[in-house]
Amino acid sequence: MKAAIIGGGFMGRVHTEAVRRLGSVEPILVGGRDEVAFRAALANPGIKAVHICTPNAAHFPMAKAALEAGKHVLCEKPLATSVRDAMALVELAKARKCRNCTCHNLRYYPMVQHMRRMREDGDLGEILIVQGTYSQDWLLYDTDWNWRVTSSDSGPSRALADIGSHWCDMAEHVTGQRITEVCADLQTFHKARDTEDFGAVVFRMGDRARGAYTAGEMSAGRKNRLSIEIYGTKSGVAWDQERPDELWIGNRNTNNQIIIKDPALLKEGARSYADLPGGHSEGYDDTFKQVFRRFYASIEDPGAEPEYPEFTDGLRQLIILEAELESHRRHAWEHVR
Repeated sequence: MKAAIIGGGFMGRVHTEAVRRLGSVEPILVGGRDEVAFRAALANPGIKAVHICTPNAAHFPMAKAALEAGKHVLCEKPLATSVRDAMALVELAKARKCRNCTCHNLRYYPMVQHMRRMREDGDLGEILIVQGTYSQDWLLYDTDWNWRVTSSDSGPSRALADIGSHWCDMAEHVTGQRITEVCADLQTFHKARDTEDFGAVVFRMGDRARGAYTAGEMSAGRKNRLSIEIYGTKSGVAWDQERPDELWIGNRNTNNQIIIKDPALLKEGARSYADLPGGHSEGYDDTFKQVFRRFYASIEDPGAEPEYPEFTDGLRQLIILEAELESHRRHAWEHVR
C-alpha cells in the first residue's frame, strides 16, 4: 500500500518515518505547497491514503479534496480552523465511506493507556479533579517565528488549538467524561503576533468533576511538557510527557507508587500499546506508529472498528476550542455544546 504524506516540515518528516516503521506501507512525501504534486497524488490509484501535515489553514481543503478522490485520510490536528469545516469533513468521510483519523497521537503512550484502563477498572473511583498543563518554550523570544504565530496560516488560535487540544483530548479519553463548560483567559505577550501565546482554562466535566489546565509556548525550560493529574475517590494518577515511561499513583492510606512501563505489568487493555520490553523506552515517535498501525489495519479490514481518534474527535476538540475563544471574548463561562 502507498500513502502520500502532504507537507515536508517537522510533522511530515515524523509521519514519514513512522509509516516506514510499519513495514507494510510505502510513504511518498509531497511538498505541502506543491499543488501539482498533490493533485497527482490524488489521481494515483496506487495511493490509498493521504496524510495531511500542512499548516492548519490547508487542512480542510486538502482533506476535502482527498476524500472526494476516494482516499482514506489521516489529518494532523486541528482538523480544520472552524467547527463548520470540521463538520463538513465528518459528513463527507461518512458519505464516501473513507477511513478517517485526526492525529491525537498522544493518547498512545503506554502509560496513558494504563491510566485509562485503571479508570475503566474502577481503580480511581469517581473522578473528581482533572488538572495539568501543556508547556513549551520554543516561542519565548519575540524573534522566534513560525507559521503558527499568524492566524492566516494557523487559524484563530495557536496555543489552545496546537497543544491545548492535545491536553483536552487526553483528559476526555482517559476519564471517559466530557468537558461541559469552560472559562478561559488568553494572553498574547508579543503583540506583533495575532494568536495567543498562553491560555488558562477552568472547566466543568461530567456531572461533578472540576478541573483546570494551562497551555503556552513561552514557559522557559519546558520543551514539551504535557502533564496531567487525575484524582478520584479511591486514588490519583499523574503523568508527564517529558518522563513518558513513569506513572505516579497516589493513595490516601498507603504509600504512593511510581511504576515504570513494562508490557508484562500493564493492564491487559494497555499492553498492545507497548512493543518493547520493560527497561526500553517508548516515546513520541512510537505514539505515531501505534496510531498508524491501527489506521492501516482498519483499511485492510473494512469491517474493523476503528481504534484511533476519528474526524469526530477532531470536531470535538474544535467545539471545545470555539467555546474557549468565546469565553475569553465574553469574559464569562461558556457551555460546550
